[in-house]
Amino acid sequence: MNEYRAPLREMQFVLSELAGLNELASLPGCEENSPDLVEAILEEAGKFATGVLSPLNRVGDRDGARLANGEVKTAAGWQQAYRQFCEAGWTAVVAEPEHGGQGLPRLVGTAINEMWKSANMAFSLCPMLTNGAIEAVTLRGSDALKATYLERMVSGEWTGTMNLTEPQAGSDLAAVRSKAVPQGDGTYRISGQKIFITYGEHDLTPNIIHLVLARLPDAPEGVKGISLFLVPKFLVNDDGSLGARNDVRCVSLEHKLGIHASPTCVMSYGDNGGAVGYMVGEPNTGLATMFVMMNAARFAVGLEGVALAERAWQQARDYAHERVQGYNPAVRGGERIAIVQHPDVRRMLMLMKSQTEAMRALACVVAAAMDKAERHPDEVQRAQAQSFVDLMIPVVKGWCTETAVEVASLGVQVHGGMGYIEETGAAQHLRDARITTIYEGTTAIQANDFIGRKIARDKGAAIGQVIADVREVAAACTVAGGEPFSRLGAALNTSANALTSSVVWMLRSYPEMPGEAHASAVPLLRLAGLVCGGWQLARAALVARRKLEAGEDPFFSAKITTACFFADHLLSQADGLAHCVMHGAPATLQGVLD
Repeated sequence: MNEYRAPLREMQFVLSELAGLNELASLPGCEENSPDLVEAILEEAGKFATGVLSPLNRVGDRDGARLANGEVKTAAGWQQAYRQFCEAGWTAVVAEPEHGGQGLPRLVGTAINEMWKSANMAFSLCPMLTNGAIEAVTLRGSDALKATYLERMVSGEWTGTMNLTEPQAGSDLAAVRSKAVPQGDGTYRISGQKIFITYGEHDLTPNIIHLVLARLPDAPEGVKGISLFLVPKFLVNDDGSLGARNDVRCVSLEHKLGIHASPTCVMSYGDNGGAVGYMVGEPNTGLATMFVMMNAARFAVGLEGVALAERAWQQARDYAHERVQGYNPAVRGGERIAIVQHPDVRRMLMLMKSQTEAMRALACVVAAAMDKAERHPDEVQRAQAQSFVDLMIPVVKGWCTETAVEVASLGVQVHGGMGYIEETGAAQHLRDARITTIYEGTTAIQANDFIGRKIARDKGAAIGQVIADVREVAAACTVAGGEPFSRLGAALNTSANALTSSVVWMLRSYPEMPGEAHASAVPLLRLAGLVCGGWQLARAALVARRKLEAGEDPFFSAKITTACFFADHLLSQADGLAHCVMHGAPATLQGVLD
């Protein structure tokens, strides 16, 4: 199995040419992030990903995490790698400097995090959940909680988790039953059971900080009665030292299809009187506070789709160059050839490559908008950026993860029979990718959010602006003229028309025919993902055209070819998806499923 190699030139191209890294460097707090500094950071991250994390990927998949006497032991090498990770400062990349962070833009953090996820997804889940907990405490925690916990979480000395669902609840958080009883001294006693808790117990750090959804005794029913509590594994003394063990335990580990080295825990709170917890935010606003973590996690999981697609693509590409089998059908009596020369293998590899590049570009453009929404000095610009981010998070999460499963499956296919053999490593990428469409909200949950909160609520304003931006790029392709740009512009325009028609149908159907609207939500999400992916690849092709005027470079020539492939093989699906959105719901709802 080949080790991961960070696609640094591709990342630097996306950051500089598509996501506007230079523009971000002018935002307050980002002034020191020059292209040279970012390039150096990415190079160091790439070395760490390749040299430290990637070699442990197979080890973790094979050995997994183990539970014994309530204690979780991570796979061999995990503790040493995590210690190196913290010592190198990688836990603190985007955190605020006042809490020990480096304050880098989210755009740069996105590129770095993609490397961790490609190199070793199971390892990357621990800092991912910690970052979400840091963000929630930073935004909603009291000064006392910030002073006690943030610096140690930012440094990686302590890690964080997100405790949402319960056995009876699943994705329906209105059914959460965990209880929080006030003690009169500012603390609460937490009791209940939580499932699917990533890194809920482990041996990487001496303390684990759980953020837990629970109900106060007088809380109203449903999601409006949920509060959020910080519950440490060990209580913290006034001097910052660790005190008594809190009443929280891991009672079992889930046996999973993939991400074996990431301990997915069943957590029990309050078996011996109640775990001590501290409220984060206001009473009965826990779900809103948790969504601070949830949105960060959803974007991060979408990025996992990008990362696993990149890993699967790299491995399939390298194998295709090495594996000699068969003959070129266009050359009679020729020699045996590497399978990369077979037409259908090339088709599969281009499907993998083009979709991976499209997903990365979209994720980075959204990350840059997060930076603008947080830091831009102009209020209108901040609001516009936030509107774009809100619209795109379900697309990044839903489309990128569904596509990652397809890409990883293609990777197995490129390997042929050897892809089905675990030793090659191709199957692990498919197994690991499969969870990404499920956790932090299934694809249907993302799609329902997309059509409801993100399209119907603002009457299509945000998606209308995106479509306008797509048409602008299509027009630029047409103006560029000649093959292949006129064809690329036409394909982009046609797909924008399909998306427009689908959105118009959705805006009409959502209030009048909610069942049909929800039956069409996932096809609309996929359509939006394809159009946005084609939009970014067309932008890349236009940049490449300008670069090629200064001299030939295979990297830029490939950008144009990749955009055209995406248009011919993927944007061409837009009309079919639009038909599915506008006409496919009745048969879905009337289908006989006995």
